[in-house]
Amino acid sequence: MRLWGSNSARYSIFKQDLHVLATALGIEIRLAHYLPYTSKYKPIEHQPFPQVSWGCRGIIFDALETVRDVMAKAATKTGLTVVTTIIDKVYQKGQTATDEFKQEMPIRFNEYLQQWNYIAQPQPT
Repeated sequence: MRLWGSNSARYSIFKQDLHVLATALGIEIRLAHYLPYTSKYKPIEHQPFPQVSWGCRGIIFDALETVRDVMAKAATKTGLTVVTTIIDKVYQKGQTATDEFKQEMPIRFNEYLQQWNYIAQPQPT
């Protein structure tokens, strides 16, 4: 399952992996993507960035662990902390959704902004 990386609303591979996860958990998973060019409305992303940037001033990044440690020290006055993880897994490139999945598409799209809002339904048993 590849839920890291290409999680765009445009990619069928993400929808296929989401369907696999919904089936494994036995629940419906509702997903709402932010529309393109609206990242400025994602408030959680903007809260830690200034603290991370300030912590990186004057630091020479000589190793990945250095970056992780500097980012992990970032925190806000309100108590927001940064949790860092290094994922050293090598992901395969060029994977696509199966033709069978694309034809059946067990994804239920919402009426409003259906390209970005949908529900992954579990496989019936």
